[in-house]
Amino acid sequence: MITRRAQWDTRSTISRSAHVLERTGLALTGASCGLFVAAHVGRADIELIGSAAAVFAMMIYGAAGFYLGIDLPHLPPDHEMHLPLREGLGTKADAVELLSAAGTFLASAAAVISVSSIVLDEVAHRASALLICLAWAVGATLQIAAGLIARKKAEDAEKL
Repeated sequence: MITRRAQWDTRSTISRSAHVLERTGLALTGASCGLFVAAHVGRADIELIGSAAAVFAMMIYGAAGFYLGIDLPHLPPDHEMHLPLREGLGTKADAVELLSAAGTFLASAAAVISVSSIVLDEVAHRASALLICLAWAVGATLQIAAGLIARKKAEDAEKL
């Protein structure tokens, strides 16, 4: 059985550099989403986001969501089953993928709404700003949960 570490070691320097660059870009995208949502909520005069520390925390949380939740590790090849598609909802791996996708969608949609509100210079209302902030937070949390679950399953599969 080849472990993830061994798989990483067999990749070329260019491939490893590309992966690190890609993951850094994903983290920056998540941080940007957090920043845009924080800016939108801040325009609604909500004290929760009134400090630079709160904005920075949202950026870090968004970065963690996009870093962990978008590039999910897969089980090692000897643990994957290549069976024909079946009827039904799917496997636990499919559910983790759905968590990641839903999280990415919610966080990104909240960021797009925030950016468009800022660019169009709309007045931010408390209720809608809190709803956007909540959607973003739920999305980032779903991404983090999916990433952690997938990494735990891959780690457990390596031990077998």
